[in-house]
Amino acid sequence: MRVIAGKFKGRKLVAPKGETRPTLDRTKETLFNILHNRLPQAIVLDLFAGSGQIGIECLSRGASRVVLCDNGRDAIVAIKQNFAQLKVDPELFCCHFADCIRRCVGTKFDIVFVDPPYLAGLYQQVFETLETCQSVADDGIVVCEHSAEVDLPQQFGGFCCYDTRKIGSVKFSFYQRSQA
Repeated sequence: MRVIAGKFKGRKLVAPKGETRPTLDRTKETLFNILHNRLPQAIVLDLFAGSGQIGIECLSRGASRVVLCDNGRDAIVAIKQNFAQLKVDPELFCCHFADCIRRCVGTKFDIVFVDPPYLAGLYQQVFETLETCQSVADDGIVVCEHSAEVDLPQQFGGFCCYDTRKIGSVKFSFYQRSQA
């Protein structure tokens, strides 16, 4: 696992022990090709951050701020280790995703990455919390990673899916606020 582009390109990253599914380089490259115009100066929230590789890739490509959240001890250790080797202090919350979102009230995120354990069924709760806390910028997006075998709903509350991309064994579903 490595950073594939930007100022940290080529840096090797460690994955947490356990059941975390690090995003493969090919998958990550496709995802960031889709998002490249949105990243410069973006404020990013990486929920269920795992190793922190998605947040690190965002910083490497010009995001101005990245907030990471995970509640697994092994994930927190890996995130801290990965950021330390980059000599960057992570803005890291070790807590339930909803607590992290509530602690960031007042911040409007341009991009929110949601990659929970696939079988946990947390997408609806994440969208409800984002909506309640008004955490997504007006033109912001929520990117959900999920199994390629699963289709997420077209709508979560006030957010509609505008694109879905299958890359190998995963899908990314992209959501924006519905236009009234």
